[in-house]
Amino acid sequence: MARKIVKKRKIKLLPCFIVLLVLGGLSFVVYFFLKLPIKNLIVEGTVYLSDDYILEVADVDQYPSFWLSSTKKMKKNLESSPYISEVDIKREFFHVLVFSVTENEPLFINNINQTVVFSDEEEVNVFNQIDLFRIPRLINYVPDNKYKSFIKGMTNIKKDILGKISDIEYQPNDYDKDRFLLYMDDGNMVYLTLTKFNMINYYNDVLSQLENKKGILYLDNGNHFQIME
Repeated sequence: MARKIVKKRKIKLLPCFIVLLVLGGLSFVVYFFLKLPIKNLIVEGTVYLSDDYILEVADVDQYPSFWLSSTKKMKKNLESSPYISEVDIKREFFHVLVFSVTENEPLFINNINQTVVFSDEEEVNVFNQIDLFRIPRLINYVPDNKYKSFIKGMTNIKKDILGKISDIEYQPNDYDKDRFLLYMDDGNMVYLTLTKFNMINYYNDVLSQLENKKGILYLDNGNHFQIME
């Protein structure tokens, strides 16, 4: 019976080494590419909130990896902030992230419970507010059945006018249970009722006709101005 001769194959080390070297090089290139940090961060649409606040909440203030950082997680972090209504995040060329932010508009500070009240009725403790807010103070109690309508009325006030209001006082009388008195920064006072809250948006037009006189503007019932003695 003939004996089978088993030939041993010699492993060619050089081709194997080259394959490993190529794979290792590709792995290094991929790792290096994935670890490239964010080069630039752009924040758009903010008025009250600083860029630093946006980047800190999004957890990208240390410029982590551009590709390994989850925009879904950034969006979730930002939209959990009471100061932010909506966020859109885009990746752009050259490792740039663009944050398009829609702020939750602050309307007033409620002195009764010490909160900042926003347009979506969210309330945040006044000690946690962003310092850049320039909004009026509600200085007294408003009944629950009037409060939501008051917030809705405040959302209709233009930002430039809102910044001119110092304090707001709920001041009903026998004829009007929806009556409010607004104290303006310039020393004037304005009476409004909930159904006519948007009338304050014409304040600058009225102001130009007052010839620097100070007084009380009645927009709750008719439109007339009482000069202060």
